[in-house]
Amino acid sequence: MEKLDQTHFLDGGGEMAEAIRRFDWAQTPLGPLPEWPPALAIAVGMMLNSRFPKCIVWGPEKTAIYNDAFRPILGNKPEPLGKSFKEIWAEAWDTIGPIADKAFAGEATFIEDFPLVIDRFGHPEQAYFTFCYSPIRDEKGNISGMMDTVIETTGKVQAQKHARLLNRELAHRINNTLAMVSAIASQTFRTAKSKDEAKTRLDLRILALGEAHKILTKSQEGTAPIRAVVDNALAPHLTGANEITIEGPPLDLSARHSLALALATNELATNAVKYGALSTDEGKVNISWKVGAPRSSERFVFCWVEEGGPPVRKPRRRGFGSVLVEKALAQDFQGDVKLVYDRVGLKCELTTEMRNLHFEPDDDLFVNGNPA
Repeated sequence: MEKLDQTHFLDGGGEMAEAIRRFDWAQTPLGPLPEWPPALAIAVGMMLNSRFPKCIVWGPEKTAIYNDAFRPILGNKPEPLGKSFKEIWAEAWDTIGPIADKAFAGEATFIEDFPLVIDRFGHPEQAYFTFCYSPIRDEKGNISGMMDTVIETTGKVQAQKHARLLNRELAHRINNTLAMVSAIASQTFRTAKSKDEAKTRLDLRILALGEAHKILTKSQEGTAPIRAVVDNALAPHLTGANEITIEGPPLDLSARHSLALALATNELATNAVKYGALSTDEGKVNISWKVGAPRSSERFVFCWVEEGGPPVRKPRRRGFGSVLVEKALAQDFQGDVKLVYDRVGLKCELTTEMRNLHFEPDDDLFVNGNPA
């Protein structure tokens, strides 16, 4: 077989061409660079001058040579030049090894968005690739290696999954929101003393619902910061004359929990403005919450405490607002709600376990699709 006496096939090959020129190939199965067979030299020259990610895998030992465009795919793996392709991708070899064997047997394979769990940054990660393993034949027609032509599609696949997730969540949210609005409207007009009162209460409830949805739509994950949920639910009731303190650590709530808490906070604020602490200039409301470790049995506690308003009396009739606070809030947080009609001021406490705050994106917004 004719041997090479020069390395001009590396010309124009970028940084990897220089790395290949400097590499001690005599210590690999390929032997010294000037002695490479013509088929390998020509394939390497074509690969290096391509701007598409490519890697040549040569010989029985599957020695790897790659171009500049292929380097980002390797991440922070130890320098793989001249190593076995099987060693480089050892964590995924059970999956891609049989595909490589097909190429060495003369069968090319093209796969789109192929899922692989790889380790290139010190930890396993789910990645996706569109690639072709194609055989490389020498001048006698013998298969001596393969060409891996590949592009990573992880970002595209994740974006598509996210889009499908958002569409499913949007469908859930629209259906459940319509059911919620219907139930709220029905109960509001059923329990109100007059049409004017019904209209006012319904407007505030729908406004609270709408503000919560605005927060959710700003988040790519379909969650909302608890502080934003509370602030937006209180906004229509603030006059600047009353003192409201809000304190608690950052916490993202799911769509279900965000809407339930927004409605409950709106009801508590409406009651406070009409009968409680926010009906006087001296009244105060303290809103606070405590969190535990995510997805644990530790407690999440949300408190609403009023003081400085008129003496509090337990209402004779349980209105729809009380149902929203006590029943719906407890149900959707899978916890307990206590309303205490203390003479000093109304107190409301929601308690649940942190693991109840974790919901998959496809969960309905309300357990029974009905806030009442």
